[in-house]
Amino acid sequence: MRVAYLASHYPAVSHTFVQREVRALRDRGVQVDTCSIWRARPEHLLSDADRSEFERTHSLLPCRAAALIRAHLEAFAHRPARYLATLALALRLRPPGLRPRLWRLFYFAEAMLLWRHLHALGVRHVHAQFADSATDVAMLLSHFERADGPGQDGWTWSLAVHGPVEFYDVSENRLAEKIRRALFVIAISDFGRSQLMTLVSEELWSKLHVVHCGVDPEVFALPAARPVRSGVASVLFVGRLVHLKGQSILLEALGELRDRGLEVRAVFIGDGPKRADLERRVHALGLDETVRFPGSVGQDEIRHHYAAADVFCLPSFAEGVPVVLMEAMAMGLPVVSTRIMGIPELVEHGVNGLLVRPGRVDELADALERIVADPEQGARMGGAGREKVSVEYDLHRSAARLEGIMRGALPAL
Repeated sequence: MRVAYLASHYPAVSHTFVQREVRALRDRGVQVDTCSIWRARPEHLLSDADRSEFERTHSLLPCRAAALIRAHLEAFAHRPARYLATLALALRLRPPGLRPRLWRLFYFAEAMLLWRHLHALGVRHVHAQFADSATDVAMLLSHFERADGPGQDGWTWSLAVHGPVEFYDVSENRLAEKIRRALFVIAISDFGRSQLMTLVSEELWSKLHVVHCGVDPEVFALPAARPVRSGVASVLFVGRLVHLKGQSILLEALGELRDRGLEVRAVFIGDGPKRADLERRVHALGLDETVRFPGSVGQDEIRHHYAAADVFCLPSFAEGVPVVLMEAMAMGLPVVSTRIMGIPELVEHGVNGLLVRPGRVDELADALERIVADPEQGARMGGAGREKVSVEYDLHRSAARLEGIMRGALPAL
C-alpha cells in the first residue's frame, strides 16, 4: 500500500507525532511519501530524525514560476474539463470576501503542483493532516482526479483532525464539506469525533474513526532513577509558548506556591510568540531565579528533561489529546492538567494525574502542592500513567489500527 501524507508544514517541531506515525506505518510495510506545502525551516530540524525526514519530504513552496506554469499546463492537457471544474470548486467553496477567494486560488495552484509530483510517483491517495490549507489542497487534488463513471479508478483523500484549532471556525475551514468529500476521517479522541458528528448527518458518521496519537513506551521508558532533592521540586512544561497553552496561569500558580512557603523550580521547554511576555511576567512575579526558558529542544534531548522533573504541568485552555502528556506519563511522571476537551480521556483524575478547571490559579497551585507534598502519591500516579499510555496510547497499536482503516478503505492500493 502506498499513500502520501500531506501537511502545511512538515517536519515541524510541534508536530513530531505525525512524524512518529509515518515511521510506524513504514515499519508496518506501508509506503508513505511525505509532502509539505511549505519547506521546513531550520529551527524545526532539531534532531537526526527531523533532518532525515526533511531530506525525503517533497515541499511545494517556495517554487519557481516555471515549475508552477509547467504543472498547470500539464494538468490542463491531462484533463481540461476537470481542471476547470476543480478551479470552479475552489472558488465556490470560498468564504465571503476577496482575500478568501485569493487564498482558494493559491490552494488550487498548489493542488496542481502536488498532482504533478504524485502523478509521477503513481500515488493515488493523500492523507492530509489538520483541517487547514493541506486539506484544501488534498480535496481539490482528489476532485481533479476523481472517477467520472462506474468502473473507473479515481484518486481519493482522507484527513486527520487533531483539534482544537479546527473546531474554532468550522465555516472558515469548510470542515463539514471536507468530511463529506473525504474517503474517511480520523479523529484523535472520542471528543474530537463527537465534534465532527455535530457537523454532518448520521449516515456519514461511519466514516469517522478514532485513532489515538501515541508514543513508543520503549523510547519513553522509565528513567533508571530520578534526582533526589532536598526540599525543592521541579515542575516541567513542554509546548509552544502561545496564549492557549495557559503558561501565565502556571506562572501565577508558581508565585502562589512560593507564597505558601514551597520551593518550586520550573522549566518551560518550547518557544513561540508568547515568550517575551512570559519572561516579563516572570520578572514581575519575582520568579527570575526559579523559572527557566531553554527554548525548543529535539526529541533526542527531551527525554532528559522528563527524567529530571518531579511533576509535569500543562495548564491549557484548549487541547486535543496532548502528546507531551503521553510522553510524561510514559516516563512515570505525575501530571497536572486541565479538565478540557480530550484530556480526560487520557488523564484520570486522582488515578494517573490531577485535573483542574481551566484558568483557575488556586486549583492549579493546590494540585501541584498535593503532588509535591506527597512524593509517594506522585509515584503511584506516575506508574498508573505509564500503564495507561502503554495500553491505550501505544504508537504501534495506533499505527496498526490506522493501517487497518486504510486497507479497508483502499483495498486496491
